Amino acid sequence: MRFFKKINFVYGLLLFSFIVNAQKSSLAQTFYKHDKYLSSDKLEGRFVGTKGNNDAASYIKKYFKKYGLKEFNNNYYQPFKVFVKEGINKTKSDSVSTQNVLGYIEGSDEKLKNEFIVIGAHYDHWGWGGSGSGSKKKDTIAIHNGADDNASGVSALLCILEEVSKLKTKPKRSIIFISFSGEEEGLLGSKYFINHLPIKNEAVKVMLNMDMVGRLNAEKQIYMGGAGTFPNGVDLMKKLGQNSGLNPVVFAGDVGGSDHVSFYKASISAVGFHTGGHPQYHTPEDDIDLINFEGGALVSKYIYNALVSIANYNEELVFIKQD
Repeated sequence: MRFFKKINFVYGLLLFSFIVNAQKSSLAQTFYKHDKYLSSDKLEGRFVGTKGNNDAASYIKKYFKKYGLKEFNNNYYQPFKVFVKEGINKTKSDSVSTQNVLGYIEGSDEKLKNEFIVIGAHYDHWGWGGSGSGSKKKDTIAIHNGADDNASGVSALLCILEEVSKLKTKPKRSIIFISFSGEEEGLLGSKYFINHLPIKNEAVKVMLNMDMVGRLNAEKQIYMGGAGTFPNGVDLMKKLGQNSGLNPVVFAGDVGGSDHVSFYKASISAVGFHTGGHPQYHTPEDDIDLINFEGGALVSKYIYNALVSIANYNEELVFIKQD
């Protein structure tokens, strides 16, 4: 009898391990699927105002709709104009039209659903590079696919949205999912959003931003700045690192230079996530073969847990200024 109990115990462990690994693999496959499309040559680097940029927006919109996000003003798009510098990417005009893509999930608490947590990632990149772009190789005219910058952030955003959509009981606070355009041109999409909020300014409590989360290193470090901009944020982020498969590197301040900065400057708590820089940054070599998809899945799960924890926070979410 003891022998059979031991066999059943071992079998149970193996089955549990199989299920956990299958779930990880499934999330990694989803991450890969999104990154592969967004960083494909077909989208030609997703430069603002181009067909590739619009196709990326349409792709994101499709999944926002699929996973049940509600629209603001009957539209998933928030259009705005962008001034384009001279260079290979410049079009029919000095300014072009592009759009943020956004939607929301209503919170489950009758009172707290009037407060919003924002989670986002920009989807634009440098197109064909060249002069007038932010490419590190301005003399090379080639598609800058931006697999890490920032197809990876959008991939994580869509993975997180899919997981939130599966919850039987939604978080207490409402959540806005947004993918910005015009980040590379100077955080233009997030600045436009802040200046044209579809809700009351004071209703936005915390913003989580993902920019370059696809190159998890051997030390499995996920970096974040701004964790101290809301109460007990540093402690929360460190606690979430336990049994996550990651080693969070948490800064209370050091808010950084991506779209969450637009929120921080508007006195909104803001945390930026990334997995570190690399030599392929802003070059044509930032391609899908260098993306760590299992790492992307771990990062997505970690930020999902952060999002749900903050959306269910028992403590009042107030802005804390950092140096």
